[in-house]
Order: sequence, then structure tokens, then C-alpha cells
Amino acid sequence: MAEVRRCASLEALVTQVADDFARRAAEAIAARGRFSLTLAGGNTPKPIYEALAQRPLDWSKVHVFFGDERCVPPDHARSNYAMARAALLGRVPIPAAQVHRMQGELAPAQAAEQYAAQLPAVLDVVLLGLGDDGHTASLFPGLTAVHEASKMVVAEYVEAFHEWRVTLTPPALNAARHVAFAVAGASKAEVVERVLKGPRDISKLPSQVVAPASGSLTWWLAL
Repeated sequence: MAEVRRCASLEALVTQVADDFARRAAEAIAARGRFSLTLAGGNTPKPIYEALAQRPLDWSKVHVFFGDERCVPPDHARSNYAMARAALLGRVPIPAAQVHRMQGELAPAQAAEQYAAQLPAVLDVVLLGLGDDGHTASLFPGLTAVHEASKMVVAEYVEAFHEWRVTLTPPALNAARHVAFAVAGASKAEVVERVLKGPRDISKLPSQVVAPASGSLTWWLAL
């Protein structure tokens, strides 16, 4: 069952999500000696990353992963890694070897295969966004990745953007200890309502596929 947390503003959402992640990091490190955080692309996550850079995490024990990536070089303007590096990773003392980026400059299938090989079986925290069309990560309506049942990472061509994407799949997302959607803006209110309360149809609303098997799910909303 998803927990829905409604925030008064984007600023409140950013503060509360950053605080929540910092708490979960401390708990994971105390319990297991490390914390794995999976980052999303998009506009709403960026200020969350900037806030998280100000939190007192033990970055020597943090491993960062990515939920999806465009098949572009790491310094490209559309690279999720480039955004995360500017907002967070370049501002904190995390060892370079503990930042596990998707290598978008490789052939898509090769990038997916290489990423699957380094992905842990269970991620501690996965941050996701929500597109106006109901997609999350790079699981898009009408495409095949949302129906993947065994592979943890796949590559898929997204015709709407004329580009290849590499993305975590439902098996990877739903194995996480905690998944958090962060959604802001009045324009997202309708799709949030459809995802949370409408009939389940992952072909049309791929974000509905996110349902951690034994972990927790929180929707942080500033609508």
C-alpha cells in the first residue's frame, strides 16, 4: 500500500524528501554498512539533490545508481548523470568508484548488459519521477520495457524522443527496500489521480507497475 505525503510547496517537498533520504541512509549504514541510492532525471529531482548535498551523510559508504539514462555521452546536456553530477555528486566527497553511471555512450544493448552486471540485487532507495503520460524512469506507455519480467536493466528506443534509453525494469524497481515518487506542479494532478485511483493498466500508465514486493512506496506530492 502506497503512502501519500502531500506537501504545501515544492520547497517543502524538497526539504522533506532530502531529510527522509538522509534518515534512511543513516539507518542503512548502521544496519548494513552501506547505502545505495538510485537517482532519477527531470526537473523535480534536481533541487532534491542540491538539498541532499547539504545533509550530513557518510558519503564514504554511499553507492549511487541511476534509474534510467539517455544514450548520450556523460557530459551531454540531456544526460541524467551530468545533471546529478552538477547538483549533487560533484558537491559531496563520494568516492568516484561508488558512482555507478549508465554508460550512455556505449551501444544501448551493451550499456544495459554492463549495468545489469553491477546492479545490486536490492537497492535501498529508488527515487522516481512521473511524466505527464504516466511514464516513470524510461518505462513508457505502449513500449515493452514495462512488461519485462526477468531482466533488471534493458535498452529501448523511444520514438517520441527519437532516442535510445537504458532503464531499470519492474523487477529491479520492485525489489527495492524503498521507492519514492517525487511529483510537483499542478499540471501533474490529473495523471497522479489516474495512476493512484484509476484502473490498473501498465501499458497506458507504466508507473502503476511500481509496487515493491517487500519494501515500501511513498508518493511525495506538491500539486
